[in-house]
Amino acid sequence: MQIEARLEAMGVVLPAEAPRPRAGVAFRFSRVRVRGDRAYVAGHGPYVAPDSDFPRRGKVGAELTLEQGYEAARLTGVSILASLKRELGDLDRVTAWLRVFGMVNSAPGFERQSEVINGFTDLVMDAWGDEAGAHSRCAVGMAELPFGVPVEIEAEVEIAV
Repeated sequence: MQIEARLEAMGVVLPAEAPRPRAGVAFRFSRVRVRGDRAYVAGHGPYVAPDSDFPRRGKVGAELTLEQGYEAARLTGVSILASLKRELGDLDRVTAWLRVFGMVNSAPGFERQSEVINGFTDLVMDAWGDEAGAHSRCAVGMAELPFGVPVEIEAEVEIAV
């Protein structure tokens, strides 16, 4: 449980249940699909605690600042880590982060998507370190994202079987 201890030391609390973007929304896909030594993580939005006043929706560069976008990407990481924990039972099973695809709900003219997705990358690198945390990455701007979330991220990780 080294990774979870690191996360706890960083003040990261993983939600016990998968949050829904809206009441009544059902997903007919796996949030995490394990095949062999890979786990494929479906697109996740940010986990925002129910009592938080952090913006749950909006475009970075309009309703959200760059700094809020960075935090939204970090909170998306929290959501992804919680899903991996539920599926794998132990985050130490993640031996390497391979690929990350970050999407930012961007206002027209906003060009700093890479800096936004750094919120996710920094979380992973701080928890897993330079070797296992290193990943290839894409950060793109989107005109809209589902449910108006500011950030959506999908990933692929290598796992111990």
